[in-house]
Amino acid sequence: MSQTSALLCGIIAVFSMATQAASNEVTIDTSKTGEPISPYIYGQFIEHLGRCIYGGIWSEMLEDRKFYFPIDGEKPGWDMKKGKNTSYEGEGVPYEILVASPWQPIGPKSAVTMDKTEPYLGEHTPVVTLDGSAEARGIYHPRLGFVKGKEYAGYIVLKAAPGVKKVDVAIMCGEGKNAQSLVSLDKLQDSYQKYPLTFTAGDDTTDGRLEIRCYGAGSLWIGTVSLMPADNVDGFRKDTLALLRELNSPIYRWPGGNFVSGYNWRDGVGERDKRPPRKNPAWTGVEHNDVGIHEYMRFCELIQTEPFVSLNTGLGDAASAAAEVQYITGAADTPEGARRAANGHAEPWKPGWWAVGNEMYGNWQLGHMPLEEYVKKHNAVVDAIRQVLPDAKCVGVGAAGPWSKAMLTECADHMGLLSEHLYWQKKDDVRQHVAVPVEQIQKLADAHRGYRKELPSLAGKNIRVALDEWNYWYGPNIYGELGVRYFMRDALGAAAALHTMFRNSDIYFMANYAQTVNVIGAIKTTQTDAFLEATGQVLKLYRKEFGQIPMTVKNDIKGVDIAAAWTEDRKAVTLGLMNANDKEVQFSLKLEGTPLPKSAKEWVIQNSDPEACNDESHKERVAIQETTADLAGGTVTLKPYSITLLRLEN
Repeated sequence: MSQTSALLCGIIAVFSMATQAASNEVTIDTSKTGEPISPYIYGQFIEHLGRCIYGGIWSEMLEDRKFYFPIDGEKPGWDMKKGKNTSYEGEGVPYEILVASPWQPIGPKSAVTMDKTEPYLGEHTPVVTLDGSAEARGIYHPRLGFVKGKEYAGYIVLKAAPGVKKVDVAIMCGEGKNAQSLVSLDKLQDSYQKYPLTFTAGDDTTDGRLEIRCYGAGSLWIGTVSLMPADNVDGFRKDTLALLRELNSPIYRWPGGNFVSGYNWRDGVGERDKRPPRKNPAWTGVEHNDVGIHEYMRFCELIQTEPFVSLNTGLGDAASAAAEVQYITGAADTPEGARRAANGHAEPWKPGWWAVGNEMYGNWQLGHMPLEEYVKKHNAVVDAIRQVLPDAKCVGVGAAGPWSKAMLTECADHMGLLSEHLYWQKKDDVRQHVAVPVEQIQKLADAHRGYRKELPSLAGKNIRVALDEWNYWYGPNIYGELGVRYFMRDALGAAAALHTMFRNSDIYFMANYAQTVNVIGAIKTTQTDAFLEATGQVLKLYRKEFGQIPMTVKNDIKGVDIAAAWTEDRKAVTLGLMNANDKEVQFSLKLEGTPLPKSAKEWVIQNSDPEACNDESHKERVAIQETTADLAGGTVTLKPYSITLLRLEN
């Protein structure tokens, strides 16, 4: 245990292999309480990276529906990468990055060319040249997932020369008479028109196709195509939304992350089919710009969460940030508010917090600059924001040490919170694996307490920490780029991390688990399914059942971390108990200031194998089990490798 942890006088557990006997005692003084735990501690983060948005939250099934890549029939659409973190010892599992068009020609390759003269959008539009023969020409998109009997909906935008007779659009699900579901279009126009498509999948497959088969003579231009499950909710995946509602996070940070430092927010507004596809500025793959401000705000409405918008202080400037804030919050008679209204949303949105930049201390960040220059830019951006939104609550970019100290010194009048980020790698020993987040979160809290004593600029201010990225990050990338899997050991660490934030509720005002779907995510998706990870089960449990008013815990049991809190109405005591030992632990529980009931509601997340994980075939290897705990005699029993939450009511 570090020196800073030792100063907690037994509140934080020491981790070891030792198994404890029933004579061990844990004391909770219900009269000694701390700063209420902010609900924002349970925040989430989503970024345009890997399969977090596209392939995770958003329903679009086509990888390159706007034809960012030319269709040449030569290059494979996907490149296989070894998806391992460089600090992880072990072979990576291959994952795929879209590096060329997934679309392939039907018929001769020479029949498909790219029109750069008058493209529908972007740099080019595919053109199919027909020769009047009976054989179909066109393009197809492979490797799509379909569920037998499920409905799918979409559309295609086409422009046809007079000789084009018809276009058949079909989904193909395996072999046999039910393999094809087809829509035939024969009243084609010589200007771009949108044609609706509906299909029913004839079979289950993960290797289906969308085929666009053209007949006749002359040229056919394909402007864009879309295909989604028909049960999508305003473009979002129904199954993912259901799990997001289970997580019940009060706030979501978006759109990045490193992504935001190269993002032009104007690319993501206006008619969706006309928004230009771009190379992702920070990560691999293509940014389709199908999900922008309007979609994100609708996402927040659908899952009843608060928006937390990140602004570009990398390649972006103060004027662009202020324009974005006005676009989101301005009345319809302001310049940007009028543009928003013209794009379909007359009423302003009301995000509570604004992230002013992301990790600008790092040389990996687009627009990175020296600290002495960045503090000036931060202040200029916030001044510009406040011109359009005087009461804007801004979060500055921090990194404990010289960067955070300078931000707190030079920018204290230009922020409400300071951002910090923490990621952790795997430790083979489970107790050490769990101890790392405890020590680092505590060390960070201690550093900020030191700044409060040291820096005159903080006198009379309460600038708390937004830990707006935190998580384990290691192992093979299975669910796309950075799509690592989480295990029982990580669930234990997530619980201990939350406990440490609870104990430091005077410092931590916000925390955003990074990220949410697929990318180091609490939720994982396949083409046709979704499930909660082990860490997602922990977040779900604590957000729903843990209390709000932390109290002092005296605990010296090795390998056990305990946090306690009153519910807001002070009618119940909640206990979070994490056992990182490989054996059962028993102890006697003493409550000071309130009687100990004979029984309590109990929720347990447990698996005796620390490497146990959930996957698409076994979604509840690590899951919440609700029971009743017998507390007669004051003895509490914790299973090996377990997280237990107790609710004590009198």
